[in-house]
Amino acid sequence: MSQSRVSRLLKEAHDREIVRISVIPPAGLEPELEDAVRDRYGLLDVVVVHTQGITDRALLAAIGGVAGKYIEATLTGADVVGISSWSETLLEAVDAMTKSRTRSAQAVVQLLGGVGRPEVQFDATRLASRLSEVTGAEPYFLQAPGLVSSRAVRDALLEDAQVARTAGMWSALTVALVGIGSLDPSPLLLRSGNSVPAEEMDALRELGAVGDVVLKFVDPEGTHLSTDLDQRVVGIGAGAFKEIPRRVGVAGGPGKLEAIRAVLRGGWVNVLITDENTAHGLVDEIGGEAIDDGDQSDALVEVPRS
Repeated sequence: MSQSRVSRLLKEAHDREIVRISVIPPAGLEPELEDAVRDRYGLLDVVVVHTQGITDRALLAAIGGVAGKYIEATLTGADVVGISSWSETLLEAVDAMTKSRTRSAQAVVQLLGGVGRPEVQFDATRLASRLSEVTGAEPYFLQAPGLVSSRAVRDALLEDAQVARTAGMWSALTVALVGIGSLDPSPLLLRSGNSVPAEEMDALRELGAVGDVVLKFVDPEGTHLSTDLDQRVVGIGAGAFKEIPRRVGVAGGPGKLEAIRAVLRGGWVNVLITDENTAHGLVDEIGGEAIDDGDQSDALVEVPRS
């Protein structure tokens, strides 16, 4: 078959949407390091992004860009995707994705309401809106504040028809895309008001919290800290979150290592996309320990040196 005929057939197949042609750069340049992190924490998959010699802002864009291509390459078309309400790196990820000619997910579901000042809570829907646009999925927005004044207010909001419609999708999720937060919010989060009040952060520090996923705060071992704040969150519960088969954490950069390590130890995510400095920090320990990751094995894992 001639080259010209192959070219014509490929073009016709593309025009008829029989095939989809994507150019995907290598997801990670550190395969041995990826394997070390994966084995250390009993994860399903790890992508380590080569980020030496770039600024912190460029680092987030690099992690997000690779995460976007990873999401594009791994969605099946039948997935129901949950996404957190705010993450700089996830914003970079969805902005890096290209619109699919065919549906690559069935639904995109917001996992958490907006956190911060009312005028900036629209950012809570930005991620879900953009991801549903590029995947062709039906969006389910959680049009409520992520943190309210009392448990009674939270329970009342969850009874609202629109909120209940979104919450009802949490049990159907097959993939979750989340950022991992430290107790020191980024300057952008501080400026936007999308952060937990300082006095509540101080109380969490006193309890030993080091980071969070969808406002589920954990100690260094990844144990969930059940607090008054936890009872006021309008979002997916800890148990329901851990039932999601594939939970992708996208995070990295200075100041995130302790939080990421804790989240991995607690089995909150089972796929990690991060930078190489953070990955080295995750395995730069001698010896081994049992990793509690729900369905993952509790066997002793040897920790390689970096």
